[in-house]
Amino acid sequence: MGCFEKGISKNALVKFLGLIIFAAGALFLYRFTALKELITPETLESVLTGCGRWAPAVFILLEAMSIALFVPASIPIVLAAGLFGAYWGFLYAWIGAWIGAGCAFFVGRTLGRDFVKSTIGDRLKKYDDAIEKNGFTAVLYIRLLNMPFTPMNYGLSLTKVHFKDFFLATGVGIMVSIFAITFLSGMVRDAWISGRWSDLVSLKVSFAIALYIFSFFIPLILKKIKGSPALSS
Repeated sequence: MGCFEKGISKNALVKFLGLIIFAAGALFLYRFTALKELITPETLESVLTGCGRWAPAVFILLEAMSIALFVPASIPIVLAAGLFGAYWGFLYAWIGAWIGAGCAFFVGRTLGRDFVKSTIGDRLKKYDDAIEKNGFTAVLYIRLLNMPFTPMNYGLSLTKVHFKDFFLATGVGIMVSIFAITFLSGMVRDAWISGRWSDLVSLKVSFAIALYIFSFFIPLILKKIKGSPALSS
């Protein structure tokens, strides 16, 4: 009865335990079962090649599901460039990651938010209120800092951030890193197949690397712009 006396409802506790079981089960399936052998670039490429014109839609669906189930987002993102080329690969990987983030947020918010809301103290509540008030900016900063993708989807779902702020900021914030990763992986794959490694020494590759590095500094730049006297006045 101790935990219920502090305001934690039985329903909230059961749902939170369900979230823990879901996360643990997904990680167990991926790490310790034959599923790990199925979720490889080679296997996924074989499946998608046989899907014909439906390959993009199947890829997006598989990526969204895999991200919601704690499969590393890098696997489908790197695969996208090899299957669809750098530019279409970026688009499909971005859409799949965006939808997957939304699915993960929905699961986390449905199963875990009530428990967290009833357990946080006054000290943590002010941070919870702050992320609700500045949700878009907070999530955008997190995405631009390239923090672990799937853990942050679930972690942010337990805060007061609104889904709209989370979803829009995620869509904007992951564009740069996904573009850089798909473009670079596509170039490396092409060089591997052709044997022309000198193609990697090009302006396009340099630009993609510079763009990826630059993405880490965007939060600092935005913070500086936001705090400048010209904008504050």
